[in-house]
Amino acid sequence: MNIIEMLKDGNDQKHVVDAYELALKVQPSINAVVTFIDPCKQLEEVKEGKLKGIPVALKDNVNTKGIKTTASSKILENYIPVYDATIVKKLKDAGAVIIAKTSMDELAMGGTNLSAATGPVYNPYDVTRISGGSSGGSAAVVASGVVPLAIGSDTGDSIRKPASFCGVVGVKPTYGRISRYGIIPYASSLDHVGYFTRNVKDAALALEVLAGYDPMDATSSQREVPEYSKLINSDITGKKVIVFKNVLNHMNNEETLALFQRVIDGLKTKGAIVKEVTFNEELMKAILPTYHVIANCEATANHSNLDGIRFGNKQEGSDTFEIMCNTRSQGLSSSIRKRFVIGSYALFEENQEKYLKQAQRVRRMIVEEISSYLKDADVLIAPASNAAAPKIADVLAKHVEEDLVAENHMVFANFSGYPSMTLPMGYIHQHLPVGVNITANAFKEVDMFSIGSVIEEITGLKDAYKEVK
Repeated sequence: MNIIEMLKDGNDQKHVVDAYELALKVQPSINAVVTFIDPCKQLEEVKEGKLKGIPVALKDNVNTKGIKTTASSKILENYIPVYDATIVKKLKDAGAVIIAKTSMDELAMGGTNLSAATGPVYNPYDVTRISGGSSGGSAAVVASGVVPLAIGSDTGDSIRKPASFCGVVGVKPTYGRISRYGIIPYASSLDHVGYFTRNVKDAALALEVLAGYDPMDATSSQREVPEYSKLINSDITGKKVIVFKNVLNHMNNEETLALFQRVIDGLKTKGAIVKEVTFNEELMKAILPTYHVIANCEATANHSNLDGIRFGNKQEGSDTFEIMCNTRSQGLSSSIRKRFVIGSYALFEENQEKYLKQAQRVRRMIVEEISSYLKDADVLIAPASNAAAPKIADVLAKHVEEDLVAENHMVFANFSGYPSMTLPMGYIHQHLPVGVNITANAFKEVDMFSIGSVIEEITGLKDAYKEVK
């Protein structure tokens, strides 16, 4: 059942208990949960609200008072927060019941969900394949029918790519639309709190609950939060849709391209004005390296407190320096330490102009390029990925040059802060999902949801999920 159906049914306890039991049942197959949260006490205290009695899962970088929050890293395996993140309070005030903390790439740094301290998350559609990352655990519990809503975070495409691989709706709203207070950070200028659902209307309702100004987060927006779910309009006559032609030029999967063409033809039939646009190709190829420089620099600064003194699973040492070295060496994986070395190098005073500041300038150029086209359109769309989720055994293969654009283009929405959503587009290889990505102008989530609802009509994939055996 989806959120709307559960609310109409009104059997809170049954929905929550069923979700909790299903989460336990599928865990051996998909390994999506880090910590299970007994819902019994919450059910006794559940509040009236827009999500009354709705079972929810949280990515394990969301602080939960008195409940272990590890960000799927060994260095935080014993960390128990003393406060709730703002979004946890909002969910509880809306009547939601939290049943699980979900797995993620370690400290949210990755796109596979293979690096978690608790092991890989497996795709519900094919357990030999990745779920995508870094929010792969949350995507998997929604895709397997466990919960109708799960919280994630998106720094590059960490919600929207898993949504494509797992066949669900993944939303990254406008930067500042949802408070990040109480979220273990990755890269502060790129981080967005978002979520997964199984249909667009549920996604719109979830944003009504999660969005809003938070005095504890200086980057949160003070704009009024509209009732998104009531403003969705399936009449898109005259709506201007631009197609990200660069992405199509770098794709070679004929099944994916055919599914995307079906979406485009359907939008035209519904009255949308569709135009293909080609952006500066060199800037498109610069998206991924620009992201790596900025993200690694910001992550290095943000996680300097994981030293065993202030935070972290402390290791023994003869002095403070040795304690910090031992803690970080033993508590962080080699891939995370590599990112911190790169970030530290680019942050050296003598290197900042050459690397970090140059990357920031390129970021601005990319944003200006995208904005110049979107200002005269309602949404920009493209396939979220060239192909379905890769097999775990193939993930470590080197990316070909085409992947610079075809598999990484969604990062531009983190550079710009624009709202962006992935939803199911269809299946390739007979049963593996792929998604379509929609990006709108800042704070124009209603346009994004409206176009998304029409795409649901075209594909017929509303409320899709995969039963895990």
